[in-house]
Amino acid sequence: MRGPRADGAVSQVLRAVLVHLYTASGVLFAMYVAMELTAPAPDPRRMFLALAVAVVIDATDGTLARRWQVKRVLPAIDGRTIDDIVDYLTYVFLPLLLIWRMGWVPAPGWVWIAPALIASLFGFANTGAKDETGGFFLGFPSYWNVVAFYAGFVDRLYGPWVNGALLLLLALLTVLPVRFLYPNLAPRPWRGPVLAGAIVWLGAMLWLLRDYPGAPAALVWASLLYPAFYVGLSLRLGRPPQAAH
Repeated sequence: MRGPRADGAVSQVLRAVLVHLYTASGVLFAMYVAMELTAPAPDPRRMFLALAVAVVIDATDGTLARRWQVKRVLPAIDGRTIDDIVDYLTYVFLPLLLIWRMGWVPAPGWVWIAPALIASLFGFANTGAKDETGGFFLGFPSYWNVVAFYAGFVDRLYGPWVNGALLLLLALLTVLPVRFLYPNLAPRPWRGPVLAGAIVWLGAMLWLLRDYPGAPAALVWASLLYPAFYVGLSLRLGRPPQAAH
């Protein structure tokens, strides 16, 4: 008969496997977005809902992995690699492809999309891009899913050239040494407000999705209060120590 220690080891391995499967499940939502993108008349609302689910998975799998010591229990499986592949698909490649597919940038679309794709590849490959101890990303953290969401409103209200300029600016910020908060690991006492604000903001974005992209401009601008808070706090807390005095 197996003793309590053996049963505990099996339980740990099972939980670690389930965490990896949970992380990997994000690729299923990526596949759904890809299938919708290739439809004759893609519906951005469906795609953004799928991308939102992928964000929730990404926001919670790390906590589970750390709590259950997945790296120690299953050292042969690199959860970070799984996470990075799914993240590149759901945060970068598919959202940027969505912008191109919907015609939200001037033609030819690849001129505006290519710099963001390449810059984000270098961002993902940069071993110093995530400072998990300090709670920061180095460079714009490739939130192209958020950019794509607002690109639909921008195209309707201001035209595709504004989107094109925004993509180029953020692509540049991706490779510059500017620090942005890592929401799940934001330094205290800011972690609570950052996470709570993100949850409220996600709810606001889902509400805007009902008539997407037909929401009034005032509501769209109001929904940007949290991103403005996030960027401002990142710039304040992310300054080098010598610059903070």
